[in-house]
Amino acid sequence: MGRRRKKGRNISGVLLLDKPKDMTSNKALQEVKHLFFAAKAGHTGALDPLATGMLPICLGEATKFSQFLLDSDKGYRVIGKLGVRTDSSDSTGEVVETKPVNVSKKQLLSALETFRGDIKQVPSMFSALKYQGKPLYTYARQGIEIEREARDISIYQLELIRFEDDEVELEIECSKGTYIRTIIDDLGQLLGCGAHVTLLHRTFVADYPVDDVISLDQLRADREQGLSLDDYLLPMDSPVMELEEAVIDQDSAHYFSQGQAINYPNLEQGELLRVYDEDDRFLGIAEVDSEEMLAPKRLVVYSE
Repeated sequence: MGRRRKKGRNISGVLLLDKPKDMTSNKALQEVKHLFFAAKAGHTGALDPLATGMLPICLGEATKFSQFLLDSDKGYRVIGKLGVRTDSSDSTGEVVETKPVNVSKKQLLSALETFRGDIKQVPSMFSALKYQGKPLYTYARQGIEIEREARDISIYQLELIRFEDDEVELEIECSKGTYIRTIIDDLGQLLGCGAHVTLLHRTFVADYPVDDVISLDQLRADREQGLSLDDYLLPMDSPVMELEEAVIDQDSAHYFSQGQAINYPNLEQGELLRVYDEDDRFLGIAEVDSEEMLAPKRLVVYSE
């Protein structure tokens, strides 16, 4: 009978990875998981292989709260090339149309205005959105077009950084579910010349500090030197810091950790809270139920 392979460490926290170019988010995730020898890991919304920048990776119990980062606001720096449209809306795709660029800065600024605020966006066929259980990009690669519904998104800030020849550089702050490639493609169509993304960098996710971003090269170098990587991890409750805090006594913490709803003052039905015991140990998140009790929604399991 063979020996069972070790599954990895029960380590929990959030790593802010600076994803390198030409690597899938899943590949980056698997390498981080390997470097930390973590039993469990998950990312918080994929970046395109072309894209670089902040990719929060949750390890261990932190994966239970990754949805809050999926739903968070994000920021990007993007460069679009006018005059060339591709099937994927970025430079990894096949060129489908080429047109001359006769665009003034005034025309560009006017076009950009239509993308600010609350708008609707039709997701790209080269997105990871699911249709009948498969990502849209799997159909796109087979030349199959699936009808997509326009989705509500919000563009909080869209700033023109540079407009030189056929290149447009923008800084964008947006809501969840925003496809930057689609913004560039739609902008090109609006200007009548087509456009695609040549560079995309995610500048921030939620309120995470930009200075805490770490590269794979640095992680590899530290690992080779025998240094601990754990100091790079942010606390597992960092994805839910926007929620109100509830601190409960030890008796209540015992029942709460067993999955039971507990009494807590001044609750409002449907409210989400992050819950701690009196020793400031993060227990998970709770939702106020119909009886105005604090009911566990995602619980942290601490290994003994």
